[in-house]
Amino acid sequence: MPAVSIVLTTRNAAATLPAVLDAISRQRVDFAFETIGVDSASTDGTADLLRQRVDTVISIRAESFDHGLTRNLGIERARGELVVMLVQDAEPASDSWLAALTGPLFADAKLAGTFGRQRPRPGASAVTRYHLSRYLGASEVARIVTVPGDRRLEQLDPVERLDRCTFDNVCSCIRRSVWAVHPFKSTPIAEDVEWAKEVLTAGYKLAFVPAAAVVHSHDRSARYELLRTYLLHRRLYELFRLRTIPTVPDLARAVASSLAVHAKCERDEGARVPSGRAIALAFAWPLGQYFGALSAIRGWKPTRSRTV
Repeated sequence: MPAVSIVLTTRNAAATLPAVLDAISRQRVDFAFETIGVDSASTDGTADLLRQRVDTVISIRAESFDHGLTRNLGIERARGELVVMLVQDAEPASDSWLAALTGPLFADAKLAGTFGRQRPRPGASAVTRYHLSRYLGASEVARIVTVPGDRRLEQLDPVERLDRCTFDNVCSCIRRSVWAVHPFKSTPIAEDVEWAKEVLTAGYKLAFVPAAAVVHSHDRSARYELLRTYLLHRRLYELFRLRTIPTVPDLARAVASSLAVHAKCERDEGARVPSGRAIALAFAWPLGQYFGALSAIRGWKPTRSRTV
C-alpha cells in the first residue's frame, strides 16, 4: 500500500506534463507512492501519456471540471493517507521535493496539510516575477499556522484571516483522514483557501514548506487575469469580507501605482517603454479586485469561465 498518493489534474498538458512526470519519477523517498491523473477531456494526447506513466487515470468531461469536486474525485481513488495535490505545469524543483512536502505531516498528527514554494519559470516576464515574489507561496521562510485557542478566526481582521488561510493546491499535501471529514467544496476558484479556513477552524494546523519547491508561473493575457482576479476577489470577500480596493479613488491609485511598478520592472530589464501587456495588467488586476468584491457585496450573478 502506498503511504502517499499524488493527484495530478490535467487538461491539454502535453507541453508541460512530461517534465512534471520525469521529476516525480526522480523523487528519493523511503516510502511507496502512487500517482493518479484526473484528466478533463484532453485532445492533445495527455490522456495517453498519463495511461503510460501513472498508476490510475480518471477521465471527466471538460464541462464538469470543478476546482473542488474534481480534486475530490482523485482523492477518493487515493490509497495513501497523505495526498499530494499538483497541477500539470508545476515541476518539482529537486529530487527531495516529495520528502520535504510530506515530512512535516509524518511528524505531526495535528497538521492537516502542507504546501510548497513556487519559483518562476526561467523565461518568466519581469512583471510576473515581481508579483510572484510578493506572494506568500514564493517566500523562503517556513511557517506553521494555527488559530490561537483564545481567538476565533472570525475575530481577526480580513487581511489576517486571509494570511492565516493562505494555502495553495498548485503544490500541496493533505491528510486523507482530515479530508474525509472536510472535503473540498464545489467552487469556481479558491477551493484550497476555503478548505484551509475550515480545517483551521476545526483546530488543525497548516504548514508552508519552502524546501518543497516547484517551478510554476504564468504569463497570461490581461483578459484572463482580469477574469481570474474578479472571481478570486469575489470569493475572498465571501470567505473573509476582504475588500482590497473599496472605492473608485482607491482603484485609480492602484492603477497608477501598478503602472509605475510595471514600468520599472520592464525598465530594469532594458525596455525603454513598458509593453502593452504590462500596461494592460496594470488595469486588469486592480479592476478585478475592485469589481470582484463589489459583485459579492451587490449580489450580482457571478461571471463564470471554464478557462480559469
